[in-house]
Amino acid sequence: MTSDDPTLRARVRAEAAHVARSLTTFGPSRGRRWPLALQAGLAMAVPIVVLAASGHASIALLAATGAFTVIYGGWLRPRERARFAPLVALALATCAAAGTLAAAGGTFAVLIGVLVVTILSAAVAGWISLGPPGPVFFVLVFGLSAQVTSVHVGGQRAVDPWVYLALVAASSVFACLLAGAPLTLPRYRREPVRPLRELFPRRWGAVARTLTVRAAIVAVVGVGAAVVVDPERSYWIVCAGLALVGLPVGRRDAAVRGIHRTVGTVVGAAAYLALAFLPLPVWALGLVLGGLQFVIELVVVRHYALALVFITPLVLLIIGAATGDSASLPLALERVVDTLVGAAVGTIAALAVRLRAD
Repeated sequence: MTSDDPTLRARVRAEAAHVARSLTTFGPSRGRRWPLALQAGLAMAVPIVVLAASGHASIALLAATGAFTVIYGGWLRPRERARFAPLVALALATCAAAGTLAAAGGTFAVLIGVLVVTILSAAVAGWISLGPPGPVFFVLVFGLSAQVTSVHVGGQRAVDPWVYLALVAASSVFACLLAGAPLTLPRYRREPVRPLRELFPRRWGAVARTLTVRAAIVAVVGVGAAVVVDPERSYWIVCAGLALVGLPVGRRDAAVRGIHRTVGTVVGAAAYLALAFLPLPVWALGLVLGGLQFVIELVVVRHYALALVFITPLVLLIIGAATGDSASLPLALERVVDTLVGAAVGTIAALAVRLRAD
């Protein structure tokens, strides 16, 4: 089959049309998302606003990490989420602690940590059928924690690791309280609770093996690429790839998600620059981040590229504030490059390892 083959040209046109439709249309609605979106927005905004208002503006944005606890298990009933959220919080806090420990060991330790956390989190996510958003946020929290606690000013860390971990723990507890907030209503307290083993059946089948092997490819190739590009950005490259293959998706869907991630990140980087140069006080920035998180949870299941338009500035604002580089064109451009590399790696992993049903 050559490039002049009419069958090949027709197939290319069909795939291009499919990608174009996916970028210009929303997927089907999957029920009410606003309660989860509201919890996620509050989990992001409230700790930042409270810390800023109480005179701790310099560390307020570090509390954003715990908000990721809320976005897991959104399909569970309130009593089930109330039991599940502390487990997610513990896992994220463990990743944060591992990231700060790796930062103390230097760049090589962080690279090894990204490898281990990526493969291990993907294996566990596949084994217990974790569901969306998959293992990507565990790697993100590890890498983000390593980055923000590795910045040195005057021979000392700009962010004290113990202070950072305390903020992560406190914001995670607050996120758990928000997840359990519906239980203040009697009708939710009366609902039956399914066992966690039934909700997350443990099975080391073909799907779990596929997710793990794909994640291993992303981790090894992504970290290798980061060594060439910039070792400190390894986690972002790996996260960009893992976001494509961290859930059980076929080759075609993974490739489409790669295009969505690239397009969304490019637009989101521009949005970050627009927000970063605004002279906002930290408490107002907390409200902005909460608003971004709210919108993300509303649209992520229906339009992945649009969700990335909001995810990208959210994460970049947190990184920029923590590293003292809050309004930086190079930071935005670096993340676009990292996403392009990671999306390519994730697509290669998806094409190399076919998803097989259990």
